[in-house]
Amino acid sequence: MRSPPSPAKGGGKALQFVRNDLVLVGEFGRAHGLKGEVRLKSHTGDPQAIADYRPLIASNGRTYSLKNARPAPGDAPDLLIAVVDGITTREAAEALNRVQLHVERDRLPPPDEEDEFLLADLIGLSVQTEAGEIIGTVVAVPNYGGGDLLEIAPAQKGPTALLPFTKAFVPVVDVAGKRIVAAPPDDLFEPAKPQPEDEA
Repeated sequence: MRSPPSPAKGGGKALQFVRNDLVLVGEFGRAHGLKGEVRLKSHTGDPQAIADYRPLIASNGRTYSLKNARPAPGDAPDLLIAVVDGITTREAAEALNRVQLHVERDRLPPPDEEDEFLLADLIGLSVQTEAGEIIGTVVAVPNYGGGDLLEIAPAQKGPTALLPFTKAFVPVVDVAGKRIVAAPPDDLFEPAKPQPEDEA
């Protein structure tokens, strides 16, 4: 299972698209510093490539342009520090927190092969076992540095769970059929057990 070419990678926690031809490519986070810089979670294959798209379209219809974006401190490759055109104060940057950014689908490079797709297309797909039992719905496709993950909201309410997006755990992706066939572990939705404290 291959990832799409940069910057055709997507993901996110909401489906509040202004139009159905938009693909989520990033989300602003907290303000950084005092001069209007802002944290940005990028969903493009090359995280910094998000700055090449102009304009970026927010869920409320507003548009933004990035002057530049650099990696944020830490190990998360998709977290950036961005300079946004027209944003020059910390207060203005704070107002951008949690604003989601989209680009028009036809501006993204098309997948090269039939088994390639935008990761954004996975959001909202039904997840079922190989036996046909529906276990949940994909709500996000995060990547914390160790590979793409499917964040799945269970069909029987409760907290979401993460499933590695690999052929072993996700043998079938049927975007046209709006479904994913998964081979999850039995304890996928069980809460993590507390780790025993180290003995002195």
